[in-house]
Amino acid sequence: MSETAGDDAALSDLDRAVINAFQGGFPVVERPFEPASAALRERGIDVTAAELLERVRELDEDGTLSRFGALVNAEEIGGSATLVAMHAPADRFDEIAETVNAHREVAHNYEREHPHLNMWFVVSVADEDRVRAVLDEIEAETGQPTYNLPKQQEFRVEAKFLVDGPISEGDVDLSGLGPDVTPTDAQTLSPAERDLVVEIQGGLPISPTPYADVAAAIEQPTSWVVETIKRFEREGKIRRVGVVPNHYALGYTENGMTVWNVPDERVDEVGPAIASLPFVTHCYQRPRHEGVWPYNFFAMTHGRSAAESDRRIEQVRERMAEYWDVGDDDWDSLFSTQILKKTGIRLDERAAANTE
Repeated sequence: MSETAGDDAALSDLDRAVINAFQGGFPVVERPFEPASAALRERGIDVTAAELLERVRELDEDGTLSRFGALVNAEEIGGSATLVAMHAPADRFDEIAETVNAHREVAHNYEREHPHLNMWFVVSVADEDRVRAVLDEIEAETGQPTYNLPKQQEFRVEAKFLVDGPISEGDVDLSGLGPDVTPTDAQTLSPAERDLVVEIQGGLPISPTPYADVAAAIEQPTSWVVETIKRFEREGKIRRVGVVPNHYALGYTENGMTVWNVPDERVDEVGPAIASLPFVTHCYQRPRHEGVWPYNFFAMTHGRSAAESDRRIEQVRERMAEYWDVGDDDWDSLFSTQILKKTGIRLDERAAANTE
């Protein structure tokens, strides 16, 4: 069973059931709140479709949820994104942050605790070749080198945050409902698929018929929208459909990026082992930078307190130690101390560039 949190006493049992049940597996059918509420009733949560819809809307409006809808896998839609680290001297930190953030290709930027590499940002581009150009511009403008850390292997992207309460084990998977669809091997999008991605990237309408609302907005049949979203789930273009909690609102305030110098020959074993830990939300292999950055393995953890975060990081270290001899200099944990920019990936540009 996954570890859970119970930090927010204001959450009702229904709130907790919604958060735990529907971080994935929300039904993709014309009136999804009907089967979703039925599934909760089967688990002892007395709620109608109308009541469930209204509660999801309220949780979204009060900030408990970041949004409701489909989590689009930007990498499968088109373009490219990469993680970049750099050093910003204390006396120039704000100036450099402003310069970096001014680049529209920079989607997220965080200050992290590290004696040298204290600024970490994501560059998202429609054309992979543009990454180097953006980094060259930033280096010229700031006078500071950048260190590109593209993903080499992905072992887990599963940012789910459970709370104490009903359905503590997590997802109620209703993704099997609706029409049967067949995945394709298409690498590009049709114009209609591009319009769908752009329409849903910020969330679905919280209404009795969210997919019909999307269909009306892009002037497509509802059946086509439902079938395409379901197919995108199977193809990996959509990671999941459901509620996306604001983890800060749930008390998960400790955001620790653990980094490890895993022997290259052990990465393929270590990756799945670390990804299996329920509190690890992201897990990747990335390149080292000789003389500056010795780590090739990243595992993100979240905790509700420094003590809980430390315990979870120690569990990562213990699991690592089952596969190789982990020394004190072989790992580090970089906590975020400030969000400098968070605008999201520009899927509209990336989708448009990958449209046939």
